[in-house]
Amino acid sequence: MAIRILLVDDQPLLRTGFRMILEAEPDLMVVGEAGDGQQALDQVRALQPDVVLMDIRMPRMDGVEATRQITGPDRSGPAKVLVLTTFDLDEYVIEALRAGASGFLLKDAPAAELVQAIRVVAAGEAMLAPSITRRLLDKYAGRLPSGDESVPQPLHTLTEREVEVLRLVARGLSNAEIAAELFVSETTVKTHVGHVLTKLGLRDRVQAAVYAYESGLVRPGAN
Repeated sequence: MAIRILLVDDQPLLRTGFRMILEAEPDLMVVGEAGDGQQALDQVRALQPDVVLMDIRMPRMDGVEATRQITGPDRSGPAKVLVLTTFDLDEYVIEALRAGASGFLLKDAPAAELVQAIRVVAAGEAMLAPSITRRLLDKYAGRLPSGDESVPQPLHTLTEREVEVLRLVARGLSNAEIAAELFVSETTVKTHVGHVLTKLGLRDRVQAAVYAYESGLVRPGAN
């Protein structure tokens, strides 16, 4: 069954370009377009897409608020949100992730990367590219804890290995890469990630990465 996609961007030419790329793939189907966040909400309710490719800065309602409503407790469908960004709009990306986005991608990413990101998000995983994540969080290091503060209480519920896994998730490593780093199986890593999300009350590994930085567990610029 094809992955149903809603394109949300206030630039019609960009939407046309994305549509041409995505409709060339046999397992992807663009079911609709929207030029602002409010239209996106209406289209999500009407079309029930699997993935919403979401711009950030738009008229009427921006992508952050639209994401919050699409993925929030009153959500009207299964749609997951993949945010499109440029580095000059980085300040919005963390807010979009907090709002419920499953990941983010640069607008000038190669076509193959865009296609793969949509497939990853549709499968229920998070699109957390290490290079983008590190640059984003390093840029906003001043807004995050220094790491000298005491460890937040929720982190004490994690085992030593779960804390280690959380640090690696925050670095943007995939389950396979974490497994190689820790010399364990991918199944074991997946179990640890699941425990981390459950214990910290987080939705996915994107939120886990942001939490790791905001809690001071991982400091921007650290390896």
